[in-house]
Amino acid sequence: MSTEAQITAWLASQKEAMLAELAEMVNTDGGSYDKAGVDRTGAQVRRFLESHGIRTETVPGRNHGDCIRAFVEGGHAIGTGNQRSNIVLMGHRDTVFPRGEPERRPFTIEGNRAYGPGVADMKAGIVMNMFVLAAFKKFGGAPGPLVGLFTGDEEIGSPEGRPVIEAEAKYARVVFNSEPGRASGNVVKARKGGVFSVVDIEGKAAHSGGNFEAGISAIGEAAHKIVAIHALTDLARGITLNVGLVQGGQSVNTVAPACQFQIDLRYVEPDQRDEIMGRIHDIVARAYVPGTRARLTVKGEFLPLNPTPESSRLFSIYQASAAESGLKVEAEFTGGCADSGFTAAMGAPTLCGVGPVGGKAHSPEEYLELDSVVPRAQAMARAILRLEQAGL
Repeated sequence: MSTEAQITAWLASQKEAMLAELAEMVNTDGGSYDKAGVDRTGAQVRRFLESHGIRTETVPGRNHGDCIRAFVEGGHAIGTGNQRSNIVLMGHRDTVFPRGEPERRPFTIEGNRAYGPGVADMKAGIVMNMFVLAAFKKFGGAPGPLVGLFTGDEEIGSPEGRPVIEAEAKYARVVFNSEPGRASGNVVKARKGGVFSVVDIEGKAAHSGGNFEAGISAIGEAAHKIVAIHALTDLARGITLNVGLVQGGQSVNTVAPACQFQIDLRYVEPDQRDEIMGRIHDIVARAYVPGTRARLTVKGEFLPLNPTPESSRLFSIYQASAAESGLKVEAEFTGGCADSGFTAAMGAPTLCGVGPVGGKAHSPEEYLELDSVVPRAQAMARAILRLEQAGL
């Protein structure tokens, strides 16, 4: 039996074990700001990998979940030969949900779907990567060293994970980011970049009836700025701006001394980022209401994922590999952001959305297609084995 046949057969035999690991992970708190919870999922990852003889390393996170790196030898030894020798399997353990959500909505299976917080985005992808690494450790055959990278803060822009990801990408021959497969069954060839910013505005408090003229309204200033920022949206170019959170004021009968709002910018091409951020800075610097002051702070951002000839070859070999597991897969564009933009920007051929198929992420209706778990794991394993056929 060939190595490929051994690996794919073993993965097929592991479905129940995969679901057991997934149930434990989904039932563990793991919001981005819950470092202890995210680190508990990290301990689960390490425990599984080390039980299969896979070496792991922890890169501590100060405020967010630690990054876990795992190593499976293959092909060239790490650090020798081709600098870009590593085959990277990547994913994030954090979710968007508040503490206690797994207790309210634990992992459940109904028919051919599983439900629970983070079940598709992206704990199923994490589990899939764990088992693919274990398969190559058990049977060998990888054309280069495999590196599993399990980060802990992607949902908030990877403030601590990004430098770890970028350092890994310098040595990456290819990157598979196991974000959930689209509801269509497709993978992701391109994503928008995103910048998440906060604007803080200072005004001056005054009684709105007895001393109105002495006040300077921070909320009034915010209203002008929000209208101007929304006007920067250019759908034809794929640029959108959304102020999704606003808070401010002291009381209904006080001229507002402070206001804060948060901006979500999405863009397609790298040069659009500086163009639009420059225009946002101009809006923030302008005082529409005399006497107000404002400050812009970037809280997190993602880089766009755009196709390259190398990533297109990576998709082609993945597509053919998926077909052997009965999957019809195309590549599509999405406005959502992911860590895959960081690896692509470092020059690593990157394919995203290769995890098990799911939908309705970030909502109580989030689901995972159970019948996709094994075939997507097999597709990744076959693609890894055939990288050299694609000249990668």
